[in-house]
Amino acid sequence: MTELSVSQEVEAFRATFAAIRNELGRMIVGHAEALDLVVTALVADGHVLLEGVPGLGKTLLVRTLSQILSLRFARIQFTPDLMPADILGTNLVVQDEAGRRRFEFQAGPVFAQIVLADEINRATPKTQSALLEAMQEHAVSIAGLSRRLEDPFFVLATQNPIEMEGTYPLPEAQLDRFLFKLRIAFPELADLREIAERTTGPAAPPVQQVADGPALIAMQALARQVPVAGYVQEYAARLVLATHPGRPESVEAARRFVRYGASPRGLQALIRAGKVRALAQGRLNVSADDVAALALPALRHRIILNFEGEAAGADPDDVVRSALDELGAADTGGASDRQTGRRRVQNAPAADG
Repeated sequence: MTELSVSQEVEAFRATFAAIRNELGRMIVGHAEALDLVVTALVADGHVLLEGVPGLGKTLLVRTLSQILSLRFARIQFTPDLMPADILGTNLVVQDEAGRRRFEFQAGPVFAQIVLADEINRATPKTQSALLEAMQEHAVSIAGLSRRLEDPFFVLATQNPIEMEGTYPLPEAQLDRFLFKLRIAFPELADLREIAERTTGPAAPPVQQVADGPALIAMQALARQVPVAGYVQEYAARLVLATHPGRPESVEAARRFVRYGASPRGLQALIRAGKVRALAQGRLNVSADDVAALALPALRHRIILNFEGEAAGADPDDVVRSALDELGAADTGGASDRQTGRRRVQNAPAADG
């Protein structure tokens, strides 16, 4: 692979990323940062948990994303009586024309490529856990048989932060499967006026397809090849350790308010998403600034507060901000590091699709 072809691949990646993001922005009013992070998570082959009050366009966002990429879309409305088989599918007894009976698998809605798990915290923990294997392994095991899900596979779950009655908090193992947790803020005045204009006037223009599944898989493979300098890896690792009480690297907020800090998946999320962010900006090297910019969405849902933290109304975001303030985000890399990154991308083996 020549340097020119690498540059062309990076430019194609940046252009496609921007096209997906811009088409989303054409249909969704406001939430610019959230849209950037949703596309970043998708290209990083991760999943997203959206937290926000009803009516903020969360369902429209996911449906629009599936249309932009021409991927199969499924919406699962989580309720207390939802069963795992309603998500995964089940074996049914069918009878052929000769009267012979056999088992036939009927796939559930999880066998789509973009899955909206709407109000995920309204289902019981048993039903929530039905998504664990699908999110981690991109496979589903039913009756002792593992069935592979079609790539790309992306889960976007929503939950309402203000209506807690009749809900079941997501288990830590479930939360840890999400690359990002995004908090969708209520729109500002200008955005509300734009929403009123778009949704009460003539029909909205149709969504334009700007990429497809194979193109997205190629983007994911390219992102995995982006090298990360040792100092950036160490910065990300120190950031994760700073959220753990009892560690010498921990910050004061973690020692006071945290029972358990971010998991190793938090470190993986910082690195994977950092690679995508770098490529989306036309760079072949991940900087400490990339890691710092992604710290809140990547770590906030992986920090478990202790009793004192709950009583004091502490927020995991404050713990992450304290860690960022203490560590700083100065990027000590330079042109030499970028050249090293370019050489490593050129020589990297092809990633699995």
